[in-house]
Amino acid sequence: MSNAKQLPIQLQKLGLMRFEKLYPQQSKQSEIIRLLALSDFAWRCLESQPALNTWLLCKDEIHNRAIDSPFENLNLADIDEVQCHKVLRQYREKYWLKVAFLDLCCNNSISDSIKYISQLADMLILSANEWSHAHVAKVNGEPLDEQGQAMPLMVLGMGKLGGQELNYSSDIDLIFAYPRSIKTQGGRRSIEAQIFYTKVAQKLIASLNQITGDGQVFRVDMRLRPFGESGPLVMSFNAIEDYYQEQGRDWERYAMLKGRLIGTPNKYWDEFIQLLKPFVYRRYIDFSVIESLRKMKLMIAQEVRRKRLTNNIKLGAGGIREVEFIVQALQMVRGGREANLQTQSLLNALKELTVSQVIDELEAKDIQRNYLYLRKVEQYLQIFDDQQTQTLPDDDLNQQRLNFLLEQPDFVSSINKIERVMSQVNNEFTHVIGEETVPLDTSEGAFISAWDHGDISFLKEQKDEWQLPLQDFKQRLLKVNVGNRGRDILDKLMPALLKQLSDFKASAAAFTMICQILNKIISRTAYLELLYENPGALKQLVLLCCHSKWIGEHISRYPILLDELIDPAILYKPTPLSAYKDEIRQYFLRIEYDDLELQMESLRQFKQTHQLRIAAADATGVLDVMKVSDHLTVLAEAIVDQAVNIAWHNTVKRFGMPPGTDNEHKGFAVIAYGKTGGFEVGYDSDLDLVFVHNHDGSSQTNGEKPIDSRQFYLKLAQRLMHLFNTRTASGILYELDTRLRPEGASGLLAINLESFNHYQQTQAWTWEHQALVRARLILGQDDLIDRFSQIRKNILCQQRDDAVLKADVIKMREKMREHLAKGDAEQFDLKQDIGGMADIEFITQYLVLKHAQNFEQLTVYSDNVRILTDAANIGCITKNQKQQLIKAYIDYRSCYHVLSLDQQGKLILREAFLQDITNVTNIWNSIFELN
Repeated sequence: MSNAKQLPIQLQKLGLMRFEKLYPQQSKQSEIIRLLALSDFAWRCLESQPALNTWLLCKDEIHNRAIDSPFENLNLADIDEVQCHKVLRQYREKYWLKVAFLDLCCNNSISDSIKYISQLADMLILSANEWSHAHVAKVNGEPLDEQGQAMPLMVLGMGKLGGQELNYSSDIDLIFAYPRSIKTQGGRRSIEAQIFYTKVAQKLIASLNQITGDGQVFRVDMRLRPFGESGPLVMSFNAIEDYYQEQGRDWERYAMLKGRLIGTPNKYWDEFIQLLKPFVYRRYIDFSVIESLRKMKLMIAQEVRRKRLTNNIKLGAGGIREVEFIVQALQMVRGGREANLQTQSLLNALKELTVSQVIDELEAKDIQRNYLYLRKVEQYLQIFDDQQTQTLPDDDLNQQRLNFLLEQPDFVSSINKIERVMSQVNNEFTHVIGEETVPLDTSEGAFISAWDHGDISFLKEQKDEWQLPLQDFKQRLLKVNVGNRGRDILDKLMPALLKQLSDFKASAAAFTMICQILNKIISRTAYLELLYENPGALKQLVLLCCHSKWIGEHISRYPILLDELIDPAILYKPTPLSAYKDEIRQYFLRIEYDDLELQMESLRQFKQTHQLRIAAADATGVLDVMKVSDHLTVLAEAIVDQAVNIAWHNTVKRFGMPPGTDNEHKGFAVIAYGKTGGFEVGYDSDLDLVFVHNHDGSSQTNGEKPIDSRQFYLKLAQRLMHLFNTRTASGILYELDTRLRPEGASGLLAINLESFNHYQQTQAWTWEHQALVRARLILGQDDLIDRFSQIRKNILCQQRDDAVLKADVIKMREKMREHLAKGDAEQFDLKQDIGGMADIEFITQYLVLKHAQNFEQLTVYSDNVRILTDAANIGCITKNQKQQLIKAYIDYRSCYHVLSLDQQGKLILREAFLQDITNVTNIWNSIFELN
């Protein structure tokens, strides 16, 4: 049954120790000892279900490839959600353990293993689909066709699942469709087909994706569906056909080539396949696909750089992905004319390419051998701990395991063997796909000479102010070990850069900023190559640095953002305001909850990427100042939301949950003050936040180490502070300022919402009520949102002595101005000087605190512009005063924004805003009766 080769001593000891712990009364079973030594996942499985060792050692079972249903002999309608999740997860654990045994102990062929695991995955998806349909239909009925037959949800498996080449710990990419838009029949109430199938899809995803005490079946990725993460979860056949005909992109053609319907065939299958086929396969020989795939490969290379991946057998040069590109490129080129090439399986396609004489037989055998070898290595890496990894191990234990399985004496030999295989793949990839560069026009030798000699005078249009930054950059190069490859790229890149600078008539400051960026990446040749191989990216870099010093500094601090410059269509199109939260959730789908370091880096990269897109749109006039602030504010809210989810998971893992809570109802809320509360977040803004909850100290969490609920929420808040304020390789996330909480810096970091209310009612100062004007709850369940809104309204609508209120507001404003204003007779401080932004904010706050007792409408909004508009409509100020205040406020903010993008502080020549300053000062004096 097994390979008889003896395990190394360390692995033998590990396997024996584990076996004796599990089976102290049983005779030694060498295959099980070997399995336990080679896989931590197998060890966990047998800990969970120890009797499975007998099942594994049954010879008939090892040769059995029959696929049984997880719900065999069970009535779907009687299975509740908890039981469904448990059955699916135990089925997965059992059969994945079997595959591990086949691969590690029985020398099973990798082609058989990946096909078997794909068939098992099909059964799990089909079972989840049937159960989900049955449970939604129990309440809502189901859509029926003309013959009275139920119409099932169609599940299209993509990627390796579609090709029946699933790897051991893969996530699954799915697309959902339904045949007709027909209302349900037979339920308590009839609903539209779109709603019915969306409910089925949501249950299906949860049944596979949700992590329970029994683990997880698959990570489910829905981003390949039409319109991506912003699109509907399910679509009708007609809608899908319209989408691919009108909007389908090249990468979607490539992805759809692997699309395969999963489940029991029915009369709608052929209809669905036929409507997709014209999109995937052209009726002519389609060589345009080569360029598209070349660009996709470049994007993958950029992702490798982004994630700092090394020793990656999938995405690296010569990796598994390049084999897939070779075969699928040739399929797409000729598949429209040669139907035998229209297959989802890579191995079948390779066979058919030899039949069609596209690849000769010897070449095909080499490709297949190398592909299966890399897939075998990938399978081993993932079986070690059931982790989706394609990176060679850096720890001694897993290196020993890999050496043993690859029959290599040491890890260096293993790497050498793998690299030889990948080199052969890369040579074949270059032959089929090619890798092109766009050289600088040789007629523009002046730029080459200027760089070679470090002398700007070679240029026809001399830019004397460029001479100093050019000389300084060349001097710095003498002190840095760039390497031959890096220097060769620089010698090609710098003339191209000089040409772009010349085309944009760039200033010396812009040139200096770009040189600063180059200094940061000078030893990372991959980034230099990115700029040279992508003239468009170089052009965008120059354009943005000419527009904004902040963008230049941002890219200089985080050079990984250079990848964002490649596609201007994405760069200058920020995410829609309604999509940030969905996008960040999808972004984190592939990240394990327990990998806190990667989560922290990913939060920062998400912020930096989207801030760059917003800034690019801002600097080039695509967005106005109000829209920019909206985007930066909603981005911050999405990041807070995701950070709370991460902190919640980590805190619950240690202490369990407070009573009455779950992942959707945490009993926890975040109140935003200041710029965040007022929708005015800037590029370098900190976040003024206060954390509240709805539990008291008498209740306990339900974990192995229970603590009282109040302590739980304090620890949750502390974890959040850690996520935000810790400085990683990508800096801090945001500076979190929580000093506006009750009792300030000496108060509890997270407070019961009713205690917050009591403090505001009995102890808060006037300035704290002023701050509450700009406060809103940005995260929390509905009952907390409603309660906070009521508390805020009650506080703001309190009766106040106008003379005392007026004196308090004036006193606080003067104190702020005394400590913070930087202006003088010529320079105007946009924020703090008399007639500036702070005066407008204090006027707004005063109007709310004075008049809200009679006009509750003033408490609805938390931003200055809408409050001033309501104040004028109610009659608290005149329409003219409103117009002057809003105009001045927007003028100041727009100017402040421009200064921020160019990092010039907040001082401006006073004469530029004389009219606004006069208007605001006069209104201040009028409202506070200071004339």
